[in-house]
Amino acid sequence: MSSATSEARPGLFLRLKEHARFKRKYLSFPYAVFLILFVIIPLLLIVYYAFSDASGTPSLDALVSFFTSPNKWQVLFVSLFMGVETTLICLLLGYPAAYILANRKFNSNAVLVVLFVMPMWINFVIRTGATRDLLDAIGLSGSQYPWPATLIGMVYNYLPFTILPLYTTMLKLDRSQMEAAADLGASPSRVFVYNVIPQSLPGIVSAAEMVFMPVMSSYVISDTLSEGKITLFGNYIYLDFSNSMWNEGSFMALVMLLIVGISMFLTRNVDRSETSARGGGIW
Repeated sequence: MSSATSEARPGLFLRLKEHARFKRKYLSFPYAVFLILFVIIPLLLIVYYAFSDASGTPSLDALVSFFTSPNKWQVLFVSLFMGVETTLICLLLGYPAAYILANRKFNSNAVLVVLFVMPMWINFVIRTGATRDLLDAIGLSGSQYPWPATLIGMVYNYLPFTILPLYTTMLKLDRSQMEAAADLGASPSRVFVYNVIPQSLPGIVSAAEMVFMPVMSSYVISDTLSEGKITLFGNYIYLDFSNSMWNEGSFMALVMLLIVGISMFLTRNVDRSETSARGGGIW
């Protein structure tokens, strides 16, 4: 009797294991429902509106309107220039800040990191309004200097999104490589250029992606700080939707998605797993 029971146990355990494995599949159902309702269906609606007219008939009017409108092309180039300029400034400011925060010689605790993250806890609109009031107080109002005011607001709001990915990447830098390079006679500047920067390249790419596209699609910052004098791509889409121009707004949203896809395609060869696979902690 006992031998029969012992022989039946492996089969019972296998059935229980297969049953549990089958039940784990149900855990993906909420994510699948969310993906269908809030990603796939909205994208299909955007495509439908982008290639139809007001009556719902298939049409290329929105496409023709975009490629023949000088205003839309001007807005696109202004948005690209604002995105590139903001990204470069954020990288120039955020890279040394992340380097210092991840270096134990300069930062022995994580308090400074929290200080950089704290502005993100405040409501986005409140931060933008406070920035506008501050710029007005120092004589840099959007009515007189719309581009500098908007640029300052962009850098202020998106700088934490630059520092965080750079900081997490620099925590995993291989210090042994830098020590070996220094032992072989490399100067600190050469160690930084040929060792630190290549290792932190995944963080640079992640930071650029987290700043560039949100800047192009933002409309609250530019509309508030420039007092309506600077129109970005996000502003134009918002205005189209506000005026019930669903078809043209949807096509411009598709153009935005295309730009996102191109940026991801250009950075696809950056091996983000290389630095995450390395061990290491705060220097």
